[in-house]
Amino acid sequence: MNTKTNRLLVAVLVLQVLTLAGSWGASYVSQAHADVPNPAERQLAQTEELKSLNQKLDRLVSILEGGRLKVEVTNIGDANKNGKK
Repeated sequence: MNTKTNRLLVAVLVLQVLTLAGSWGASYVSQAHADVPNPAERQLAQTEELKSLNQKLDRLVSILEGGRLKVEVTNIGDANKNGKK
């Protein structure tokens, strides 16, 4: 076998040993601790964001229904080039 294959096999062996050691309880790496937020607070924040989003959508709908929307194409040549591809 060549040295490249040997290095790859050694790397795989080291990873397997670390996996085995971790599963047996010998921890070489510190445990990750998640900071779990309060579900009630998270839901209240989501509700406030949804209210804000609904207000924005209501304004957009009123603009569309009122006919006060103006669309202007500034680079019609670029738009035609992109459409032909």
